[in-house]
Amino acid sequence: MRPDPLSEAAARRHELTRSKAIQALRELDRAGIPVTFAGVAQAAGISRSWLYTQPDISGQIRRLREKNGGAGSAGTIPAGQRATDASLRARLTAALDRNKQLAAENARLHRQLARALGNQRPSRDR
Repeated sequence: MRPDPLSEAAARRHELTRSKAIQALRELDRAGIPVTFAGVAQAAGISRSWLYTQPDISGQIRRLREKNGGAGSAGTIPAGQRATDASLRARLTAALDRNKQLAAENARLHRQLARALGNQRPSRDR
């Protein structure tokens, strides 16, 4: 009995993706480029989420990342991906504006609640 052609195609595609990922990982490491999930995914032309589902490959990425000083330091973020001062200021301004909106809404809701609770109290006109 012959195996299912769809299963065979999926297995071939899986192995091809694995080999692309492993090759990209090795090339990045050999070139001295920081090994990250995003870097391997981009170099291999595959999705980052797929890399996380592969325990051996994701483990190797983590080991190489730790060996080379870890990820997340300013020196490992490519210049094109770093936030500019202008974008940080814009995000801060937007966050402050949203904070003001939420504070105003909170005050309005407190007033509404106070009125609603005040209307529920029995009058003390005795």
